[in-house]
Amino acid sequence: MNGFRTNERRLYQQVADQIRALIQTGDFRLGQRLPAERELAQQLGVSRPSLREALIALEIDGTVEIRMGSGIYVVATADRKSGGSGSIGESPVELMEARSALEGAVVVSACARMTPEGLKAIRQVLDAMRQEIAEGRKPVEQDRQFHLTIALQAGNSVLTRLVGELFDERHSPISTQLREHFETPDTWGLALGEHEAIYAALEARDPLLAQARMHAHLDESRRRWLDSEPR
Repeated sequence: MNGFRTNERRLYQQVADQIRALIQTGDFRLGQRLPAERELAQQLGVSRPSLREALIALEIDGTVEIRMGSGIYVVATADRKSGGSGSIGESPVELMEARSALEGAVVVSACARMTPEGLKAIRQVLDAMRQEIAEGRKPVEQDRQFHLTIALQAGNSVLTRLVGELFDERHSPISTQLREHFETPDTWGLALGEHEAIYAALEARDPLLAQARMHAHLDESRRRWLDSEPR
């Protein structure tokens, strides 16, 4: 079973292979602008988020170029191996789904065990995150600490480790490239507001509200990466 999962190609890789095949057959020519995402997703019979992941994978391997405000263009012939995007990271869609399932459960446990010291630690992280944003920096470490500090309150070291590992997948090539195109100071401000809402639910000792707000936050994070327009 493990060997099967290891060799299974991710959906975005399969979609990228479809686009490479269209380039190889001349359906999409060198220098040509690809159809709009919505149209291309319909043509290929895939979801728009899966298509976007595939296009990012193709940009990483140099097959296409995403030009802000203009479109996506074929910039190289697709004569490289179809497995060229095999090691660029987990699907951001699946990653955010996994984080939502895990952290939605973790925050319920954390809420039940929350102490005044735990709330204070989370508050300090949020204040530091706000300061980083105000000074024009990306508060990636503070974002990580927010989620880890909540996980620590659940009192399970395995869950805390898993939260950290899933968060750190944001540094994979595919997630990094997505952030390059779709992360802005405004999106960080929205994330901070969502963090504050989670904190308020924890402070109120309301586990179901905390869970709902954690799910909403991670769903909005996914949407900002995969549904918004490139900047």
